[in-house]
Amino acid sequence: MLKIRLTRLGSKKKPFYRMVVAEERSRRNSSFVEIVGHYDPREEGEKYMSVDMERFQYWISKGAKPTETVRSLVRKSAQKSSATL
Repeated sequence: MLKIRLTRLGSKKKPFYRMVVAEERSRRNSSFVEIVGHYDPREEGEKYMSVDMERFQYWISKGAKPTETVRSLVRKSAQKSSATL
């Protein structure tokens, strides 16, 4: 089964995360199918997160399940984008 989850990048004490579609049983930073976004908790404003919603929805339609963290980040992103419109 596929999961949409975060994989950690960056150096020590400077985390940066990619939102990836990966096999559920694979390790956190191992191989993945596709990158659908990124998240930088140290940034402010609109630059802190980017999600390709079209690809995100595509993978959801194919049966991929987002983790709780990814689900909450995508909700926040959708709220911010609708508030700026």
